[in-house]
Amino acid sequence: MRATARGWTAVWLVVLALVQAAAFLAVWRVAVHFEIGQWVDTVALTGNRIGQDTIDGPVDRILNAMSVVSLLAATAMIGFIALIRGRIALAITATLLIAGANVTTQLLKYGLNRPDYGLDPERAAVGNSLPSGHATVAASVAVALMLVLPRKVRAAGAFIGAAYAAVAGVSTLSAGWHRPSDAVAAYLVVGVWAALAGLLLLVTQREQAEIAPGDAHRVAALVLGVGGVLALVACGLSLSWLLDLRGTGPQELSRRPLFVGYAGSAAGIAGTMAVVMALVLTVVHRLVPRVKG
Repeated sequence: MRATARGWTAVWLVVLALVQAAAFLAVWRVAVHFEIGQWVDTVALTGNRIGQDTIDGPVDRILNAMSVVSLLAATAMIGFIALIRGRIALAITATLLIAGANVTTQLLKYGLNRPDYGLDPERAAVGNSLPSGHATVAASVAVALMLVLPRKVRAAGAFIGAAYAAVAGVSTLSAGWHRPSDAVAAYLVVGVWAALAGLLLLVTQREQAEIAPGDAHRVAALVLGVGGVLALVACGLSLSWLLDLRGTGPQELSRRPLFVGYAGSAAGIAGTMAVVMALVLTVVHRLVPRVKG
């Protein structure tokens, strides 16, 4: 057992918050304010019609389960888990993470503007849809749950939570509710709030708190991170292949480029969530140490 390295942990959390905030700004600028970004987003969204009849039922069930009531119930459950473990500060922080991420998403969605380049006339009247509220709900609950779980099941919770949030994000694309950049931006909002929540946990941590090196879950974080990066690389390769067709309207593209756009974007959604969860997993053992002190 050794004393928690508070200083380096705080630096790491600040870096995580800044990097993810910068990534959010980049996604917003490229996907919303650049014509090529809107084109790629629209191609991926148009590609959701491939096989839609088959997946409509499961997708609707997943998305319809994400209501305000279900979010409140999940938040209460997460707080209860932390409380029965005797972690009052953790219960409060996990609740703030969920509330903060979801309020931020709603403020951004209605505060950010989306120029109309005429690429998606069917949805032009809707305006800005970034970030996705459904993806934020799923990701914030997944990350908060991973924080409050005991160390023995934390890694499993990270994988299950990341998979759940990724499925939710892809489902919004499959249902035609959101563009892929909306889900990616939502995960980054949650990532920033996770880093801020970590700083709060660090501030409230007792001086005598100690950690065990074996609680770090390095292998699980590495698998999640590498898997996420590979998915993002696949996304980048798929979308770069589409750029040769950028002179063609999304509705005029054949089945193959539409599928590439949809599948590549789905990989990008899943990869982003995996990386965000991996980053949280690398530091959670320092924020929620086995020995509180």
